[in-house]
Amino acid sequence: MEKLSVLVCDDDKDIVNALEIYLKQENYDVIKSFTGKQALDVLSKRKVHLILLDIMMPELDGLNATIKIRENQNIPIIILSAKSEDTDKITGLNFGADDYVTKPFNPLELMARVKSQMRRYTILGSMEKKQSVLKNGGMELDKEAKELKIDGESIKLTATEYGIVLYLLENAGKVFSIDQIYESVWNEPAYSSDNTVSVHIRRIREKIEINPKEPKYLKVVWGIGYKIEKY
Repeated sequence: MEKLSVLVCDDDKDIVNALEIYLKQENYDVIKSFTGKQALDVLSKRKVHLILLDIMMPELDGLNATIKIRENQNIPIIILSAKSEDTDKITGLNFGADDYVTKPFNPLELMARVKSQMRRYTILGSMEKKQSVLKNGGMELDKEAKELKIDGESIKLTATEYGIVLYLLENAGKVFSIDQIYESVWNEPAYSSDNTVSVHIRRIREKIEINPKEPKYLKVVWGIGYKIEKY
C-alpha cells in the first residue's frame, strides 16, 4: 500500500521539525520545505497527498503559493498562520485552501484535521459503487472517477468541494444546516464552521453556476442552510 505523504512548509524550522515528529507517529511520509518556492519545486518532482502551508514566508507567501498550486492540483491544503482574524481565514479559503489552523495549535487537533482531509482525498467516492453516477438536471457526478460535469463540461473541484457537492447531490432537494454540512463532510464536530462552509459554497457556485448570484443548482435557504435543487 502506498505510504501517504505530507509536505510541511514553514520558515520556522522548529515548527517543521515538531510537525514531522507528529506526522511520522501517524505513519505519514514527511517532506520538508521552508519557502513557498521550495514547496512548488517539491510538488513539481514528487507526489504529495496533503500540504501544511504557513502564510508568512520569504520568497513566496503561503497564499500566493496556494494560488499557484490550485492552477493544476487539487491536493488538500491546510493553511497554518499566527493570524486569527476571520478575514485572514476567509482569504485563505478563497485562495483555494481546504482548512485553516491558527498558531499556536493543538497538535492532536491538527492531526485530526490532517486525517479528515486525507480520508476525503484518498477514499471519497469509493463507496456505493452500485450507483456510481449521480445525475440531476445538467449535473452528472461520477463517484468512481470523482468527476463532476455540468452540461457535459468537466468541473475542477478540490477534495473538500467535491465532498460538499457529493453530500448535497446524494440528498438533492433536502436542506442542510451549515453545521450538518461541516460535520458530514469534515467528519468532525462543528467548531466555528460558519465561514468555512460558506466560503466553500461560494467557490463551488463560481465553478458550477452560470450566474452565481442567481444559482440554478446550489441554493441557500435563508435561516436554515443549503441544498442542491432537485431536477
